[in-house]
Amino acid sequence: MHTSTDSGNIVFQTLGLTKVYDMGEVQVHALRGVDMELYAGELVVLLGPSGSGKSTLLNILGGLDIPTDGKVIYRDHDLTRSTDRELTEYRRYHVGFVFQFYNLIPSLTACENVAVVTEIAKKPMRPEDALAIVGLNDRLDHFPAQLSGGEQQRVAIARAIAKNPTVLLCDEPTGALDSTTGIVVLEAIERVNRDLGTTTAVITHNAGIADMADRVMQLSDGLLAEQHRNKQKKSPQQLHW
Repeated sequence: MHTSTDSGNIVFQTLGLTKVYDMGEVQVHALRGVDMELYAGELVVLLGPSGSGKSTLLNILGGLDIPTDGKVIYRDHDLTRSTDRELTEYRRYHVGFVFQFYNLIPSLTACENVAVVTEIAKKPMRPEDALAIVGLNDRLDHFPAQLSGGEQQRVAIARAIAKNPTVLLCDEPTGALDSTTGIVVLEAIERVNRDLGTTTAVITHNAGIADMADRVMQLSDGLLAEQHRNKQKKSPQQLHW
């Protein structure tokens, strides 16, 4: 989805974002002053090796972590000034998360795993509809142990989008999967972005995935080293790694 880049379309803006972790006597600088913007409806890939700061950046955007210094603006809200309660509400109503490991509840079916989120959302979609978007309408009553890894990850995506979030944040969503299964998962993420218009950020160390993005941001050693817009996006089926 191509979006204009006027200021009214900015979903996230970070200014001088810094994160330092104190590890005993050692300080680890995970982010060293990141300035970036994410626009409504775009699909961005944050690319970088392990330790480049991309998970820290995603966790701060999602309100799971707070920066040491700098600002994060979501729409017109300064997340860096938010209380714990405000951040909880922000995560609950505005952000969908997908992680490398699926974190499904083993004793619940696919449909029930998604319903856990819809019960606390303001304007949720039906769990069945969320599962249909990721191509799992025939797996509603299956338990996680009866699903493949790729199917479990697609249930996790359905769970993330069922609350109709503004933003979908995906941390190495294909990291535990082989490339064939990973491509099916990326197709589900792309469909969410395209059909629902959900602003989507995917972080990965896998350069092959970058070709499906509207925009690619490369992180290196806690800094935004480079960013570019893909002139021609590839569909997930065209990706290789």
